[in-house]
Amino acid sequence: MGKKRRKFSASFKHKVATEALTERHTLSELAQKYDLHPNQIVSWKQVLQKEGQSLFENKRGPKTPDQSELISKLYEQIGQLQFELNWLKKKSGYEH
Repeated sequence: MGKKRRKFSASFKHKVATEALTERHTLSELAQKYDLHPNQIVSWKQVLQKEGQSLFENKRGPKTPDQSELISKLYEQIGQLQFELNWLKKKSGYEH
């Protein structure tokens, strides 16, 4: 039977990727040290390089949805509710 697939925690991946970024050891040394394939280390390193910069994009707190997008969604919801209210008034025979 083949090898069982291993699962790695995010902290382990981060540790290996940051070590690869420091370039104090070669990929083959890191692969041997952590019992991984060098391609896996390269993959994690690329993810860290690509996604790591997003951590510093908005330093003033969590990202909020775009105001115009939020406003348009709210107006859409108001329109839907008004439509439903008018329909219910019509069906119930309520006249104002």
